[in-house]
Amino acid sequence: MSINDETLRLARALRIRIDKDVDATVRAIVQSWARAWDELHATWSDAMMDLAQASTDGNWPSPWVIARAERAQAALAATMDSIVDLANFTGVTIIDKVGNVIEAVDPALAEILASQLPPLERAKIAATFNRLDELALDAMVNRTRQIITSDTRRLSRQAQDQMRRVLIRGVAVGDNPRVAAAEMLRRVEGAFNGGLTRAMVIARTEMLDAHREAARGWRVGNADVCTGWTWLAQLDRRTCPSCWAKHGSHHDIAEQGPEDHQQGRCTAVPTSKTWKQLGFDIDEPESLMPDARKVFDAMPRKDQLAVMGPARLKMLDDGDLDLPHLTQLKSTPGWRDSWVTTPVKDLRARIA
Repeated sequence: MSINDETLRLARALRIRIDKDVDATVRAIVQSWARAWDELHATWSDAMMDLAQASTDGNWPSPWVIARAERAQAALAATMDSIVDLANFTGVTIIDKVGNVIEAVDPALAEILASQLPPLERAKIAATFNRLDELALDAMVNRTRQIITSDTRRLSRQAQDQMRRVLIRGVAVGDNPRVAAAEMLRRVEGAFNGGLTRAMVIARTEMLDAHREAARGWRVGNADVCTGWTWLAQLDRRTCPSCWAKHGSHHDIAEQGPEDHQQGRCTAVPTSKTWKQLGFDIDEPESLMPDARKVFDAMPRKDQLAVMGPARLKMLDDGDLDLPHLTQLKSTPGWRDSWVTTPVKDLRARIA
């Protein structure tokens, strides 16, 4: 494999393009939730003041009283309808963009892989690359649609349950119903926006996973040239220790990836076979994939501290561990298995 500056540039350009589609989808979802809360705000404000004023002995009204409070029930009903609409909007918005994310795979990966081939042979070999056929693309979109439909239905139920729990749990009213009503309004808004948080996670998860699955299919379809993929992280102060640790690792052609955490910025770079494996008796230049440890060691101390934190940085300085120790696989409900930063306590236990 001859990863070079052009390979890295093309890989980062693909990630920027995918992120642009994902970010646009997330923005549309955020805006829809914000508009919905603006419409509900006044209704909830009046309802919370009614309930605060109906308190007895400074305690929030009982579930029985809340169930008979017309304004509270009207606010709750309006919010339930709104959440269902928002969940449906979330699903439709994601599905509309998934096609763009999948369609970006073919031309982009072809360019990235071709950039690693002998210059005089690139065009000839690239012309033989297999494309994802329409049936495969349709299957990927349909799979994503089914997952999103299931996820958004669950999102709706969870958001509605959380709103009800917040309303019944209440607050201590004390001698100032107005303060209690304001606090309850804040909590209700927080519960409402909890649904937004889940919607954003669904959007990022499913769009990135659709892209990852399409990329896996493309690599497998071009196994005569492609040998697998290499993990490319953004080696800067915003990147977590886990992604620093995974950077540069090579993975099997059929392995889906990168399995980075939520909000991760990593890329799977399709990697060509060596020139000799491809039948060319030509000296191949060394890979220009940056060495994570060398890049980290050259960073300003304040940036190293921002990435690692004081405990991990001291362990690195003392030679007690190296970058590969800083990542571990974790299962997270609502998210695929992903590589995350190893907790400090686990690192200390390993050293001990």
